[in-house]
Formats: sequence, structure tokens, C-alpha cells
Amino acid sequence: MADAVPTARARDAFAFRGAHQAGIVTPAQDRLHFAAFDVITGSRAQLIALLEAWTAAADRMTRGLPAGEVGPTEGASSLPPDDTGEAIGLPVSGLTITFGFGPSLFRDDRGRDRFGLADRQPTALRTLPHFPGDLLDPERSYGDLCVQACADDPQVAVHAIRNLARIGFGTVAVRWSQLGFGRTSTTSTSQSTPRNLFGFKDGTANVKAEETDAVAEHVWVGEDDDPQAGWLAGGSYLVTRRINMTIEVWDRQPLGDQEAFIGRTKDSGAPLSGGDELSEPDFTMPGSDGPVIPRDSHVRVVHPDFNHGARMLRRGYNFVDGTDALGGLNAGLFFIAFVRDPDTHFIPIQNRMARSDAMMEYLKVTGSALFAAPPGAAAGEYVGQALFS
Repeated sequence: MADAVPTARARDAFAFRGAHQAGIVTPAQDRLHFAAFDVITGSRAQLIALLEAWTAAADRMTRGLPAGEVGPTEGASSLPPDDTGEAIGLPVSGLTITFGFGPSLFRDDRGRDRFGLADRQPTALRTLPHFPGDLLDPERSYGDLCVQACADDPQVAVHAIRNLARIGFGTVAVRWSQLGFGRTSTTSTSQSTPRNLFGFKDGTANVKAEETDAVAEHVWVGEDDDPQAGWLAGGSYLVTRRINMTIEVWDRQPLGDQEAFIGRTKDSGAPLSGGDELSEPDFTMPGSDGPVIPRDSHVRVVHPDFNHGARMLRRGYNFVDGTDALGGLNAGLFFIAFVRDPDTHFIPIQNRMARSDAMMEYLKVTGSALFAAPPGAAAGEYVGQALFS
């Protein structure tokens, strides 16, 4: 199954086909290339043909094969190759390719049902609300389709997106894309906790693949979750947020203040109430001026105890996209989360963060999107086939 936790020997390859899409509970790889697409055809048949072609290409590339059956060098010299060739000689590098459908695939911004899918749109799949503090760039937000390519080699991830975009020429156009490095979350107990660009360990309390009951409760959509979206059972909702960090301002804050904003020590990642990184925070422990873990610390604001038990599976990445107009680093966190229901597992938590998280003073959200990631494709199926059946 695609969601199985691999042994070290199997690290190089993850099965594309299975009950769930790979790239969700798969141990997070080191590199990301994420792309959102607009569908530029009005033909349902062409959209299905694209998904069939994308499924076949993704299945091949995740096995270390070229995107097409001919390959980058063996075809006729008078025709373009069916693979671009930059991955020649590279190992598969743990490549996973994960697909998602945006709300505009079901109804566009004028309410039109372009592909006869409107009556199958999940209730929770809609444009995310504009949260306080959002400064969204429409050219970095939304999209009809998305593809998440993760790998341990950046060229392998880029090769995957490049070839899917090539295959989709004339049917889809890239709306926006994001490169990421240095995973900012841990999706398996076999992985150590990474650090974000603020220098703090990130994702300590993330849902792990080995927590099978938690994954079933918080990540996978259930068969009875939405009567009009039975096709999504076994899938998940994919949230993306492009979060710019004001790196230069953060770097001038005292260490004690930084730790108070986060609620953890910068060294070990232990909660300020003591213990080690994996110790449960004690939010009642008194300090010299209120609780030792401040009420507006990030750890407290997002903790399940204060969010009706909701947890999410995060797969975010750091990014640095050069410098901005003021000469500062255009850098931050490309946040990715998979949740069973954004109405219970993401939107309320994001609202709490926007209202009361001390860390928000150093963040600026510039991109946002929500997609439905369908269940995995079995042999002979294409991704999302149940939606079109």
C-alpha cells in the first residue's frame, strides 16, 4: 500500500498505486516542487485524458523510469522526446507525486459547472477564508489542479513537475509553483525533527505515519463524511499557505523572547515547562509573570487541548526566493497540511493563530489554496477516477 512506512532498503522508491496517494504519510523527503494549474480547456474528455496521462507518467517516474515509454534519447530524431532527460542517471530519490483538485474545478469564479462536477463538490472544498493578516497574492494562490512532487534530489522533483506540465500543454497552464528545501516537519518516528528558518525545531507534535489510529481520525476522509463526495473517501484535504518570514526582524529579537514566542527552547526543542523535545507541555506551570509557557505562544495556541483535539499532518518546506524590493530575504515556510476536514482541523486553528499567536508578528501569508487529494489509484485506474465515474 502507498501509505506503508518503508524500511531503509526501500527508501529509494515508494509505490505510486495503493489505497492512498503516496506523499502524504510517506516519510517526508528533503526537497519539494509544488505546482498549481489552471485547466484551459472546457472539455471533460480532455480533462480525463490528462489525468490518465498524468497517472501513467507519475507511475513511471516514481519507479525511476522516464515519463514516457520511449524515453529522452531513444525516439525519432524528427520528434520531441517524451521525457526531458535531466533525470538521466539519477536514482529515483524517494520521489512521490500527489495530486489534488481545487474548488474551481467544480465551479469557476462565475459559478459555472465546466465539467459536470458541481453536484460532486465536497462541502468543505471551497476557497479558504481571508484570515486576519493575510496579504494574498492571487498569482500565488488557488488553482484548479495541483501536483506535489517530493524527493531527496531537487532535480528529480523538478523533472517530475516539468514533465507533467509538458504533458498537460494545451489542456492546463501553470498558475504558480513553489520550490522548497529542508523539510519542516516529521511524518515518521524514524525521522529526526527538522528546523525552520527561525532556527527552531518544527513539527515535533506532527501526526506520524505510525500513529495509525490518529491518521485515520485526522487525515483520511471517511466514507460517511460527506454524502455528495463519496469519491473522496480514503483521500484527504490538502492546505497550502505561503508564509513569508520577516527574517531580519526576527534575528534581532533576544533569545528569551524568541523562545517565549514559540513556547519551546531553541536548543533541544523542549517545552519551556521542562523535559525533552517529546515531553508534553505543562501549560499550567507558573512562571515569574504568568505561565512559564506564555498564553500567546505558538505551542499553546495550536495545541490540540485548545482546539477540540484537532491535529493535522504537516509536510511543509523552507523556501528562499531571492530578495524582496527592500533588499530583505524573500524567505519563509511553504506550509502544507493534510487534514480530514478543513472546517474542523484547519480553519479554526488558523483563526486562533491570526488572533492571538505572538509569532504572527513575524509572518506574512502571501499565498493560500485548498485542494481535495483523492484516494490512491489501483492498477488500471487513473487518479480521481471515482469523481468522474
